Amino acid sequence: MDIVVGSGPSGWSVTLALLARGREVTMIDGGQTLDQHAQEKQKTLAAISPDAWTQEQIETWQMPQFGSAENVARRFGSDYAQVIPEQTLQDPPDWFGLRASHAVGGLSNVWGAAVLPNRQADIADWPVKTADLAPHYKAIADVMPVSGRADRLETLFPAFPMSDRTPLSPGPQGRTLLKRLDQEGDALEREGVHSGQARQAIFSNCRYCGMCLHGCPWNLIFSTNHALDRLESNPKFTHLSGRIATRFSETNTKTELYLEDGTTLKADRVYLAAGVLETARIVLSSQPVPGQQLTLLDSQHFFLPTLHSWRPDGQPENDQHHTLTEAFIEIDDPQISPYLSHTQIYGWNEFYAREMIASYGTKLPGSASLFHALSRRLMVAQTFLHSDYSAQIGLRLGDNDTRLRATLHENPTTAPMIKAVKSKLAKSLRRVGLYALSFASRPGAPGSSFHSGGTLPMSATPGPLQTDPSGRLLGLERVYVVDASVLPSIPATTITFSVMANAHRIGTVS
Repeated sequence: MDIVVGSGPSGWSVTLALLARGREVTMIDGGQTLDQHAQEKQKTLAAISPDAWTQEQIETWQMPQFGSAENVARRFGSDYAQVIPEQTLQDPPDWFGLRASHAVGGLSNVWGAAVLPNRQADIADWPVKTADLAPHYKAIADVMPVSGRADRLETLFPAFPMSDRTPLSPGPQGRTLLKRLDQEGDALEREGVHSGQARQAIFSNCRYCGMCLHGCPWNLIFSTNHALDRLESNPKFTHLSGRIATRFSETNTKTELYLEDGTTLKADRVYLAAGVLETARIVLSSQPVPGQQLTLLDSQHFFLPTLHSWRPDGQPENDQHHTLTEAFIEIDDPQISPYLSHTQIYGWNEFYAREMIASYGTKLPGSASLFHALSRRLMVAQTFLHSDYSAQIGLRLGDNDTRLRATLHENPTTAPMIKAVKSKLAKSLRRVGLYALSFASRPGAPGSSFHSGGTLPMSATPGPLQTDPSGRLLGLERVYVVDASVLPSIPATTITFSVMANAHRIGTVS
């Protein structure tokens, strides 16, 4: 029997591969789920057509996310998908934005659903290539919806063709933006800027109700929480929910997994897919060495608000729309970096006016109507950088504690790289009628992009606290790491699709 620790994207993906090989798999996870009251609210909203929702129902559904703390995604009015920092970290620092999850489905319950494969040049330091990942991107996309279209992005990302995919219908702003990006595509590409419609893991029967950031009432944004039935239909699969692993040990014939409730599970092999923080805790607790530290890599991100110069095509808050990302922009400029920077452009959502009023309203009394009008022309660019230009976080076990302690190691290249990429991006966006509000730009806190990993990196010649190309920890025969912990670097492009493909690859070759 194999044990998979975690039911998020990597755990679900490695389990798919193991079951396809005829392996017997037991999956464990922390068992957190949406509470009954929140489920009833969701069912009530889903039973009504969006055009029949009352303003009270809409505000009731949205208010919990409006009131959430920074870096907390409160979908469906609940915090169930992310644990509080104190549960993971001893003396959690204010600057650290990454959160762990004990939920069924892990952080896929709250992700933004953007999916891209990696470009080979961005993973040149990995012991696997995009050609190795290509069949596993396809295997995942055969069972996970991927919306999108064949466009100019295909030249950068040939590992996963989009010719047979269906895109989401863009919102009013997105329609104009995508048209302008297509018209200026040749000129932009001569400047090293590639663009196309965003690709998302969302089912094609989207209702375009605009509730994406608060929780889709119909669960149409893909989550492994709602895809476990594909695994559960296999008689060789067992799901033990509400079990948290603390450490493991390995003998000549078996691996033992010790759980928080004091019980022990025995397995032929263990696959750690608990997320980078929980996997770090389990590994450090299993191989304790005083002062031993892991290095967490991060993808630094920043937000750049823009205003579009074209006349609004209707009112985005009233027309059918989604609030996921509308477009991807990839900057491939060797004079800036050998790696891509990745930008996601978001159209109108109900947060924009609220945030402008909160930031500037006290300085301009009576300006609420102005900010509401401006919000209809606002589009926000979220840009990610390669981990080489991002801070690193040291992780070690706390003092006399099973939780982690985090230490920040700032990167002196981060600020100049943000400046260079922002300048290039702003210039490119002007070409399509988007004008950057650089004074309102802000960087994300370390870890807050949730594009983090690299604590137990794969290597062709692994050393201590590294893994081989099959994800196996050095010195062990039957313990494999399959989540983002094994990525030797973190490319700027979206992380989850590649983590899933790599986990599926490990489940196929291990």
